[in-house]
Amino acid sequence: MLRGRESLVRLIGRRRRCSSPLPAALSFGALPPSSPSRSLQVDAGDAEREAAAAGSSSGGLARDGAGAGAEWVACPVCGEPIRGTDYCVNTHLDMCLTRGTKRKLTQSTLLDFSFSKKAAGDPALNNNPETENMELTDGNVSSDGAFFSLNNETVNPKGSANASSPGCLYDSLDTAETCDTCIPPDTFLSYRENTANNGVGKKNLSHIPPTEAFSLGRRFHENIELQEGVSIALSRDPQNAKDPDAIKVLYAGYEREQMLGYLPRELAKVLAPLLDRQYIECKGCVVGVPEQQFDHVPIQLTCQKCKDKNETHDDLKHPQFLWENFIGAVGNGKLQRPSSTRYQTNFSLMITDVMENHSRLFTDKEKSFLDSFQLLSDDGQRLFVRIYTRKGPWFQISSISYREISDLGQAAMELKLAGYIDMISSVNDLSKYNMKEVFDVLSVPEMKEILKELQKTNANCTRRHELLSTLQSLYDSGTCTVLQKRILKWIGTCIRTSDMADELLWRVQRLFFLNGDQDLSSFLLVDLGLVRFPVYACTISNRVFKERSDLLQYEEAIQVAQVMDQSLDNNNMEIVTRCIELSENRLSALPKEENATMAECPPSFFSRFSASWVYPKILTLGVSVYERDRRYTDAIRILKRLLSTVYSDRKRGYWTLRLSVDLEHMNRQNESLSIAEAGVIDPWVRAGPKIALQRRVLRLSKPPRRWKTPSYANAVKRNINEVKIEGRPLNCETGAKNIFYGYDGELCGVEQLALQYYADEGGGWQGTHSEGGIWMTIFGLLMWDVIFSDIVDVFQAKFQTAPLDLETDDFYRSRKDLVESQLKKIQDGMAEEMLISSWELHQGTSCRGVNWDRNSLTDLRAAVVCTGGHRLASLLRHLALDYRSWSSGTPDLLLWRFPDERGGGEAKLVEVKGPRDQLSEQQRAWILVLMDFGFDVEVCKVSPVSKRR
Repeated sequence: MLRGRESLVRLIGRRRRCSSPLPAALSFGALPPSSPSRSLQVDAGDAEREAAAAGSSSGGLARDGAGAGAEWVACPVCGEPIRGTDYCVNTHLDMCLTRGTKRKLTQSTLLDFSFSKKAAGDPALNNNPETENMELTDGNVSSDGAFFSLNNETVNPKGSANASSPGCLYDSLDTAETCDTCIPPDTFLSYRENTANNGVGKKNLSHIPPTEAFSLGRRFHENIELQEGVSIALSRDPQNAKDPDAIKVLYAGYEREQMLGYLPRELAKVLAPLLDRQYIECKGCVVGVPEQQFDHVPIQLTCQKCKDKNETHDDLKHPQFLWENFIGAVGNGKLQRPSSTRYQTNFSLMITDVMENHSRLFTDKEKSFLDSFQLLSDDGQRLFVRIYTRKGPWFQISSISYREISDLGQAAMELKLAGYIDMISSVNDLSKYNMKEVFDVLSVPEMKEILKELQKTNANCTRRHELLSTLQSLYDSGTCTVLQKRILKWIGTCIRTSDMADELLWRVQRLFFLNGDQDLSSFLLVDLGLVRFPVYACTISNRVFKERSDLLQYEEAIQVAQVMDQSLDNNNMEIVTRCIELSENRLSALPKEENATMAECPPSFFSRFSASWVYPKILTLGVSVYERDRRYTDAIRILKRLLSTVYSDRKRGYWTLRLSVDLEHMNRQNESLSIAEAGVIDPWVRAGPKIALQRRVLRLSKPPRRWKTPSYANAVKRNINEVKIEGRPLNCETGAKNIFYGYDGELCGVEQLALQYYADEGGGWQGTHSEGGIWMTIFGLLMWDVIFSDIVDVFQAKFQTAPLDLETDDFYRSRKDLVESQLKKIQDGMAEEMLISSWELHQGTSCRGVNWDRNSLTDLRAAVVCTGGHRLASLLRHLALDYRSWSSGTPDLLLWRFPDERGGGEAKLVEVKGPRDQLSEQQRAWILVLMDFGFDVEVCKVSPVSKRR
């Protein structure tokens, strides 16, 4: 991979779906330098025109409307609250009429309806309609999703604490005792108290309304034949690695109870403490058999208190609190969310969070468009989220099937009217879109059938890309007039996310997660208990993007990076060159760092969310491209541009090194030496690049160029201990991974061979091949409280695994006292105790650098004890000062041993090199630093067995 490609891919994250090979916002013509105010700064009028243009192409924002402060009105047809903008009102009415919602009383025209206005800009009305009654001009309406007034009380026909429906009686918690109806696949919970054994009164004798609590039965045992009414039992599973509160559901339909599945996490969390204390007994039965094999199994549970008469009042306090917490959690609806539709709730949560915290970054029409998502029906929301999270871009309606969507056709039409999807349903629609993407919907047999119907000889080819190429050429030539009809016949109705929705929701997702690596799957991983994120406080005084123009510049830079990455995949070097040239011009036009006033500067670690951070990444990759093609003149021009424009970036070391090397390629040794000398004293040149430049200066500065020897000459030339071992190689091919026969006769790599050598012939060492992983894990565990301390602006998103400033100088600067306090404890010999405490308290929680599976607690304890407090504190301080520069390049092996029985241990670090391998400059830098800290470090060189033997 080209140098810099990996970091660019990580920066891009989820690729945006572009309707054309090049972003519409970019101009790759003459590429004139453009200032932010000219090319990207968007005033109100420009924003209006931009949003309107985007909306006209997607069927979305086609009409003018009010902004975020628009009044809320009640729909005269269905009674739902909607924003009082022309766009929202007309779209909502179109959807109501399309799905055939009944008008009440009379068939009035739209002009006859009058809206009841609510307080301007009251978003709470949309999220919690129960807060006040809806007053409609023509009387109250009862329909799906509406609210009506009954005895001066607001009632929700869908089911609330006071609602009454024919299927199940919902009553107050003090009067209802049982619930004997079941609507699959819900799990019903009923509760009884043994009042004879306790003295708690009747106020806790309660029935909790039906709640969604599923047992994932046949996901685990497909051979179980469920029968309605068969008893079930609950069994705690505290040793469960994913959830210590796990509760198993045992099925008694066979001679021996079999595990049907687990109760959902939300229910188990409040029920497990009561079961552990044997405060309640739970019995239940299966109340329905699901139609599909992997559907959730509906069960009914009855929970009864069973307290010992001899317990005192004080003994009862805590379990009673847990009981009330249990009833409260069920009663307030915490557990009433179907797990199959959590993605819908999570998606809505993401939009709501971004609109609350970043609304200033959106135009009024964009805000109205995003607000309209909450007004869509459940089917519409679920369908959109499903297709948005899939690859696509086009999906055949006939191939879409989700159990939670009751009316797919109506949901698709609703989304089309709202501007969230594009739809192909007629021949005229085909000409509007990229046919290459449309053809991709077809399977190979379908493409063959189309070509057979057209009587084309290419129908016999079997490769997909050949069939696609044939269809594309036929379509482009325009000679086959019936081709479009044939295509429509086979693809049927197709849908995709609209350009407007894709653009805005890409922005929403980026603002919510603040990176390109995470997406909606983060919610899923948390819901399933597969990932747990750390607890931290979000103390925010500055937002990442101060102005909308800053966000637009950043988005454009990301889009250029994506185009370049895609062009490299397609080997389109013309577009790659244009991306490099555009980035160079954009970077030149951006304000220089030295010109920014300190009072107006945001925190320095916000720079990663700016165009001035992205364009250097593109140009760094561009340098690699030019060097690969031996275009050293172009590479030198870009490197000089980067060094003269970007002053505070860790890449300055790499840029300086490459500039010196490329100048030497051009036989400009004097200039190459001058550049290297300037890089050595640059404060932003650190770690490996600094060592490389120092060694380069020593090589180039021989007389008569330079007569004086640099002061760092002796430090760079220090000897590094080497150990040479021999092994029987399986292969000796250049460029291939070295494979040897180990001491046990099994095949292994050079690192495993070295571990066996040190364990056998090298002195009885134990150890692990972890490179820097074990040190990153130790740093994360011992510095956990420092990493997640309450520092202003470093935590701004819900799923962070590290503060935003971890890889900057601000990390140590803003936490100096905390860091030094922890290091003092480590130096005083408390590291092992701190490590065990942190492991037990945070095990399984995600943290940057911490790998819970790679190293056991036993290995970590041995490493900490044998390293010693003084050396360990020095190493961790080094990481805290500059985590980014020193997070890679540590020696391959960490070895330890206990030579005496009193517990005193010693440690050794070993860098392993196979035949023809050399130390990298970063590895050399780490070895020299570790030697300064007092570590025992050496290089182990593995070579093939000598033929003379």
